[in-house]
Amino acid sequence: MPFPLHTPRLILRPFLESDLETFLSYRSDPEVARYQGWTMPYTRERAEELVSKMAKAAPCTPDEWYEAAIVRLDNGEMIGDCAFYILGNDPRQAEIGLTLARHAWQHGFGKEATHRLVEYLFDELDLHRVRANVDPANVGAIRVLEQTGFRLEGEFLESLWFNGRYIDEVWFALLAREWQVIKKNHQGSL
Repeated sequence: MPFPLHTPRLILRPFLESDLETFLSYRSDPEVARYQGWTMPYTRERAEELVSKMAKAAPCTPDEWYEAAIVRLDNGEMIGDCAFYILGNDPRQAEIGLTLARHAWQHGFGKEATHRLVEYLFDELDLHRVRANVDPANVGAIRVLEQTGFRLEGEFLESLWFNGRYIDEVWFALLAREWQVIKKNHQGSL
């Protein structure tokens, strides 16, 4: 099993049953949920189901999201989760997602976790392409993707039915060959 993954300040590890309260707390925060794909309220039952499922899940199962807990190395606090989904029709491509508790915003944790996840997907799983779907109003997520090297691939107006209305989508992607250039140009500074 490839997890946990380490960064200078974080551990990306499998979920533990003991993560439930923290997970439920930040997933229930309306500001955290604002641009995410789940509906509010985020119920305890839903949180219990996801934590239990992810505690037993194996990464890299095509057509299934794998979510890893993001934990601070210095104090062991869970501050969010990151996820990836290997496409069933093309297992050399994946989609990623990231959720951080509000108190963890604007500290570079999102970029650090995303960078390590992308590194794992390209360097360890030998994927060809990684993509991410973002609400265009979520400037923090867009900044994280751009800082990691993702490029804008397309903007789609009112393309996704969510919470009783159509919303816009912005798609970003990164190719393995682009990732190799990024690594070469930033060796030692990432």
